[in-house]
Amino acid sequence: MNARPPAGMPAAAMLVPTSQTGSFLRHKTDDETMTQIENLKVKIFADGADRAGMLHLYRNPLIKGFTTNPTLMHAAGITNYEAFARDILQAIPDRPISLEVFSDDFAEMEMQACRIASWGKQVYVKIPVTNTQGESSVPLIRALAKAGVKQNVTALMTLAQLRDVAAALASGPPACISVFAGRVADSGRDPVPIMAAAVQMLAMYPHIELIWASPRELLNIFQADQVGCHIITVTHDLLKKLALVGKDLDEFSLDTVKMFRNDAVKAGFSLGS
Repeated sequence: MNARPPAGMPAAAMLVPTSQTGSFLRHKTDDETMTQIENLKVKIFADGADRAGMLHLYRNPLIKGFTTNPTLMHAAGITNYEAFARDILQAIPDRPISLEVFSDDFAEMEMQACRIASWGKQVYVKIPVTNTQGESSVPLIRALAKAGVKQNVTALMTLAQLRDVAAALASGPPACISVFAGRVADSGRDPVPIMAAAVQMLAMYPHIELIWASPRELLNIFQADQVGCHIITVTHDLLKKLALVGKDLDEFSLDTVKMFRNDAVKAGFSLGS
């Protein structure tokens, strides 16, 4: 099966055939869904800090790496950063894992980055594009790149930021740049043209991979693939929806109607006589 759609047909239309595209298909089996996702070139990284969830996803060959951040760690109830990080790195030794610095001071960020990087060869240290004062992290990024620290520079939303960060990473080891396409979309802007332009800008840096970060729906996986994005980070909750890929839309419609009806019955709603 070709992962790329015919000219003029979006990937979503190719992967979700319905009467609108000229055919009705049954709901895909788990094996068929996996085959469809496997045919995509974009790599899926699981985004989260729930240990049990990470280990469960580690067994899924579709998941090529993992990312975390302080917000996800806090939500997961983690209080000992280093203990959690070392434990998960030992449990998942053969896939890239991004762990973020948490200081707001650049000198301390550098110290944290070097320490975190020392915990494993699979570690990518996440560096925010600025500190909370809006001061650029580019000098730090450049210094860490020269020191051989693999980085995942995060929280970018503009092509100007991407240009400066890519230049700072140019002489360093393998690296990632996370553009928060989902948050760009939250602002009312279409992230697809931005991500497509970002792919072109990074073409001269073969050691730097572009991450489509903060996706809001499964469609974003296919959008990321279409524009040539290298990686997309997907939350554990969103990954649970993978089984919906290719689901017949008439069947999906009926399921939705049944959900409404069942919930109304459970609630005991009545308008009286």
